Amino acid sequence: MPGRRRQAAGCLATVVLTPLYWQQASSELALADPVLGSLVERFAGMALVSRADPFLTLLRSIVGQQISVKAADTVWARLQMAVLDITPASILACPVDGLRGCGLSARKVEYALDLAGHFASGQIDVERWSRLADDELVAELTRVRGIGVWTAEMFLIFNQLRPDVLPLDDLGLQRAVAIHYHAGERPARRVLVEHGERWRPWRSVATWYLWRSLDPLPVEY
Repeated sequence: MPGRRRQAAGCLATVVLTPLYWQQASSELALADPVLGSLVERFAGMALVSRADPFLTLLRSIVGQQISVKAADTVWARLQMAVLDITPASILACPVDGLRGCGLSARKVEYALDLAGHFASGQIDVERWSRLADDELVAELTRVRGIGVWTAEMFLIFNQLRPDVLPLDDLGLQRAVAIHYHAGERPARRVLVEHGERWRPWRSVATWYLWRSLDPLPVEY
């Protein structure tokens, strides 16, 4: 379950969600795994946070596919200027040429409209998500064009704060496990699964700490 706090940003207040389970998860992982124990100590006071609504998070993930962070920020800024209040309805109402003019490729326009359509039609219903298991939510999200399993797993970790997601295809996780557990040798998929079994039910938290060991700056969605 997430906890809530508000941060002021200019004249706007942003709801920031932090997991209430974080301290318990960190303590249990530290006791069970010496590598994670050192990382928990190293990054004490830091935690996973989520600050954006689901539609905006997923739309921004589509915008950022296969381009640099700087380019994605530019496209997003143009989209915010063209569509002042970005919602499923406003994206569906925006002419294709208007979306293309923001810097979206024809394929990304298709993806954005498909995502907006899923939200507007109720095919994606945020109110149902608390009743869905992780694999069920991944399956629902990947029915949207342009959202694959990795993107869905990142969404579950960073936006929904699900505590037990193990993104096996994530290169950062693979690299961190190689460095900390296998003398730099990239682990096979089954080996990652075995590590993950030892981290249950806090695999998202273990993954977050291993990511931090590669990049101390946390990612926030």
